[in-house]
Amino acid sequence: MKTFYRSLFFHIRLYLAMGTVIMLFVISFFVPVLYQVSIFALVSLLGLLLLDFALLYLPGRAMQAERKVGERFSNGDLNDVSLRVENRYPFPVWISVVDELPFQFQRRDFLIKDFLKSRVQEVFHYQLRPVERGAYQFGSIHVFVHTAFGLVKRRYTFNSPQEVKVYPSYLQMRHYELYSFHHKLNEIGVHRKRVIGHSMEFDHIKEYTRGDDVRTLNWKATARRGNLMVNNFTEEKSQQVYCVIDKGRNMKMPFNGLTLLDYAINATLVFSNVALHKGDKAGLVTFTGPDAEILPASNKKVQLNKILDMLYAQRTEWMESDYERLGVQLRASFSQRSLLILFTNFESASGLQRQLPYLRQLARYHLLLVVFFENTEIKKLNEEQAATVEDIYIQVIAQKFAHEKKQIVRELAQHGIMSLLSTPEHLTVDVVNKYLELKSRMLA
Repeated sequence: MKTFYRSLFFHIRLYLAMGTVIMLFVISFFVPVLYQVSIFALVSLLGLLLLDFALLYLPGRAMQAERKVGERFSNGDLNDVSLRVENRYPFPVWISVVDELPFQFQRRDFLIKDFLKSRVQEVFHYQLRPVERGAYQFGSIHVFVHTAFGLVKRRYTFNSPQEVKVYPSYLQMRHYELYSFHHKLNEIGVHRKRVIGHSMEFDHIKEYTRGDDVRTLNWKATARRGNLMVNNFTEEKSQQVYCVIDKGRNMKMPFNGLTLLDYAINATLVFSNVALHKGDKAGLVTFTGPDAEILPASNKKVQLNKILDMLYAQRTEWMESDYERLGVQLRASFSQRSLLILFTNFESASGLQRQLPYLRQLARYHLLLVVFFENTEIKKLNEEQAATVEDIYIQVIAQKFAHEKKQIVRELAQHGIMSLLSTPEHLTVDVVNKYLELKSRMLA
């Protein structure tokens, strides 16, 4: 329940006015004619102070403030918050509003200043961008009010705590859905692949049109109709697709406020939604230590909410992930061949070599796509102009790391493992495009 407090503060104008009156009394010792002026100034100041106090404090609850915020925030996105402030005084006032934001934002400079006319209310909007998942706690709303005299400030404190849970980026998911509904996915980088029918799922026979694959000609139907007829196939559906997220220390690296794990989680949510709309069964696996968390693949309507709830609680850990144990658990849990999209990160070729035997084992039983991240900071170093010998040394080392990333891609390809090297900001689009490419090639 919201409680209400109020307290008194003196404005800096009062201290300046008192200092001026004191100076007049000091000068009046040397210029006696100013003594009466000093007395008049002191009485006037006291009178204005009492009047200002009476104007602000004689009314009861003359101010009202309320915060409106959603039940949950979208991680990594700008989320809207509004403050409604109402002036119930019979005269205009100047206000300063301070909202106690959750400590995760580390903002101590939040302040809204405005002028409110008599008996009006105004809504102030601002946005917050969380960079980690979890529960965020809002505190009290403080409204400081003063009149045109500006000698006294009255503080209204509205104790209205609110808890908001920060989930993976569901706003990004809705953004993709909106573009998909308007057939504008190409504007955000998602390219629709034209499917040439080589699927085993037959749909219907239709007349040949320019652009159809001549290999799909149905000669029996052509002979009966007298026109060229082709078989039309549809994409295979109800296939199992799992996003496998590595929660080890290699996913702790930050980028633009978010960790690589958070980028992987946001991409997983969007991708799962796309897979479900394509008719496939989406599932989720997260792992780091000996036990992996597995959400079985399904295409039911509640599956996306289950994925969202499971992603909400994921945290990175400082230990190295156990890929050997992961392979054992997936073989025991999955009874059919599935598409596994593994979100991880390898900063060096030696890091890949430690896990390569287990990745090859996974690729033997499933269609494996390894998604890892390009180090954008190293890329920036390579693009900068070297001015000193030290800069040259730094660029040489940066080029070595960038070369190792490309070497990892070639190493995986040599063992028949698909890979996707992406920057964090383009991860979602790249993963969706890769999935659509695999669907068009009938690999997924």
